[in-house]
Amino acid sequence: MAWDIGSTRNAINPQFRSLSWRLLLSYLGVMMAISGISMIAVYEFFAFSLYQQLDRQLLTLADAAAHSLAEIKEEKKDLKIPNSLRLDNDGDLDLPWQNIQQPSQGIEWFDQNKKLIAKAGKVFPPVDLSHSHWTYILNHQRIRTLTLQVKKEPQEPEMIIGYIRISESTEAVEIVLTQLRLGMMLGGILVSGLTAFGGMWLTKQSLKPIEQSFEKLKQFTADASHELRNPLAGIRTCVEVMQSHPERIHPADSDKLNAIASAINQMTSLVEDLLLLARTDQDCIYFNKNCVIVPLHELLEDLVEFLLLQAEQKKVQLILDIQSEVKLKGDGNQLWRLFLNLIENAIYYTDSGGKIRVSLEEGEKWIWVKIKDTGIGISSEQLPLIFDRLWRADQARTRREGGSGLGLAIAKTLAQHHQGEITVTSELGQGSCFVVRFPSLPNV
Repeated sequence: MAWDIGSTRNAINPQFRSLSWRLLLSYLGVMMAISGISMIAVYEFFAFSLYQQLDRQLLTLADAAAHSLAEIKEEKKDLKIPNSLRLDNDGDLDLPWQNIQQPSQGIEWFDQNKKLIAKAGKVFPPVDLSHSHWTYILNHQRIRTLTLQVKKEPQEPEMIIGYIRISESTEAVEIVLTQLRLGMMLGGILVSGLTAFGGMWLTKQSLKPIEQSFEKLKQFTADASHELRNPLAGIRTCVEVMQSHPERIHPADSDKLNAIASAINQMTSLVEDLLLLARTDQDCIYFNKNCVIVPLHELLEDLVEFLLLQAEQKKVQLILDIQSEVKLKGDGNQLWRLFLNLIENAIYYTDSGGKIRVSLEEGEKWIWVKIKDTGIGISSEQLPLIFDRLWRADQARTRREGGSGLGLAIAKTLAQHHQGEITVTSELGQGSCFVVRFPSLPNV
């Protein structure tokens, strides 16, 4: 069966698209990590500074209140009333610390036995005096306390005559920190947006030289492949002419001539594959306008029949499983080459006595072609590399004689030209399964 030849055009290079996304995500990840760590460091430093400032205020007030401890104890002793102290007309203790006390602060005086003798300012619940600095939560409100020991005389530092405790709610500090967190959050969103735009621009600029080099390399490959076809054809013709007259060939040169012919065939295959890939990489040969409706079930039937002898020679069972007629819009020659590469690959890597099953299924949205073999399989480390051009595995899968190492790369490219994709699952010693998926045409 003959198939119409159509031209194809590759879309945006998926390798560069994937590379650009990886570069962008890596850049964004690094920048977000740096920004996040910087914001956390700034926040922690700012919070530490605010609490340090609060502690200094409490300490200043405690020092001022400590000078009144002796007077408060005397007044308590003389009046015999625990909390009845001399007051001024505003209701506060008439002590020097009044000038620096804030309404949100509370002051408590204790004797040497840690017994409360007086208090002023905002009232806070009693807490343990064992901590010099302590923060606790009361009714979802954080309270910061500072306890200061009061000594009798500087020359008698061990003589403690009482304690002063200053308490203050950290609500004002928490409000400032909440505003800081909100500002950092909004700033982080702005920085993220600017970083994303900057990352896209930097990624585009960094990939420009690579894309230009890649385009030059593709053009060189196409030109070199095209130029190599003529000399190779001339050499092949000369060898074929010589082989057609064996009486003119010295017996000792016969094996050499066969080796030359084999090398020419391998080079010709490589050049043709490189030229095909070079052509499919060009934007000007997109086949969408010239493609036709291809009966995919008939194409697979003809292909299996064509490869049946090759499978039988290797004693491999080649099975075709088609349940219904399936049609696909595309290029027949390219589809033939796509599945030829996959099935030949399966035959080569399947040992004698193995099986290869080619199945065709159609759903509401997709068409699946599966080539499943019982061959040697592919290791999980090498599985992501099998569609790379000129890829070669060192142990599990070696390039077969006469092969170019481009078969799977060509198959993947041709599938992409038909808006399809190829996936593969494999296990060493258990075989491989290649699945080609195309969008179905429900109206065909």
